[in-house]
Amino acid sequence: MDIKKQPSPLSAWFTVGPLRLIVSLIVPVIAFLALRWSFIFMRDSEANRLVVGVVALIVGVGGVWFLFWMTNDLVGRLPERIRDRLQPYVFVGPGVVILSIYLVYPVFNSIYLSFMDARSENFVGLENWIYIFTNPGSLNAFRNNILWMIFVTGISVSLGLVIAVMVDRIGKWESFAKSLIFLPMAISAVGASIIWRFMYHPSPISKPQIGLINAIIVAFGGDPITFLITKPLNNFALMIVMIWMITGFAMVVLSAAVKGVPAELLEAARLDGATEVQTFFRVIIPYIKGTIITITTTVVIMVLKVFDIVFVMASGGQYDTDVIANQMYKEFFIFSNSGRGSVLALILLLAVVPVIVSNIRNIREGRS
Repeated sequence: MDIKKQPSPLSAWFTVGPLRLIVSLIVPVIAFLALRWSFIFMRDSEANRLVVGVVALIVGVGGVWFLFWMTNDLVGRLPERIRDRLQPYVFVGPGVVILSIYLVYPVFNSIYLSFMDARSENFVGLENWIYIFTNPGSLNAFRNNILWMIFVTGISVSLGLVIAVMVDRIGKWESFAKSLIFLPMAISAVGASIIWRFMYHPSPISKPQIGLINAIIVAFGGDPITFLITKPLNNFALMIVMIWMITGFAMVVLSAAVKGVPAELLEAARLDGATEVQTFFRVIIPYIKGTIITITTTVVIMVLKVFDIVFVMASGGQYDTDVIANQMYKEFFIFSNSGRGSVLALILLLAVVPVIVSNIRNIREGRS
């Protein structure tokens, strides 16, 4: 008969005894200190960029996982009743802490700074808020953001929906068409802005046009157009860049929703004598309304935060092309006025919150 080998007292003391408990307590502390050191190191402007990248990769992938694993192991050694209550917090705890540090705290700090002077030394009350809502430059930025929300959101979502329905019917070429339309989304906003600067570039009428659009205009007998400095054409020229980028994103999401429309429903509409246009507006759109609302709110948030396109193509918002995010950047980093910059940041937050709340309500209604 086999006799099961019993572990030695020293081995048992190390694996399940007090030493294991001590290790479970000390290791998370060491891991936390290592993470803290790594964050300080990554903020060092004199550190080697390659080493910073390697440290960021190790910390981001391995460090956080190791900290969670040791914390979970420590909680697993508690009595069952206490363990069952604490384990959910072990899972959500790190996320809550990170969100609190990087999202919740900055909001309250921005509220505090918005009532202080440029250097955050003296209390100035509503002075910064009054300035932002009376300054012509800020009012122009508000106007432009509203125009971006209306035109970019409306056109990109509408085009995405129409294209989604159309490519759903082209058979074997569907994947190729979708990839081609989605391709601009893979380009960074800065890269897309540089591409379109060349597209819009005007040369003197006596010289060859290197900008594609002006080359076409001149070929048909027109004069070159200075798209980026002609008001109000310049704002719409910038909007086209973002429409070009995010229409593919809207198309992919809406295409998945269109494919979810039951074939029996479409067939019933056609048997009742509905045309393709009537089927589109009275069957497809009502059925995928939730997805349309979701993608619309997503695009609105993207548009509200637009910065790169204006900064690169319009030289930081010149010729009345400024937007809120660009105005905020200038107040913070060019004029060194944290008070006014904080006000603009809060305005962006207040503009986004209703959109997010609406999106959450729509998701809940779709589940019920």
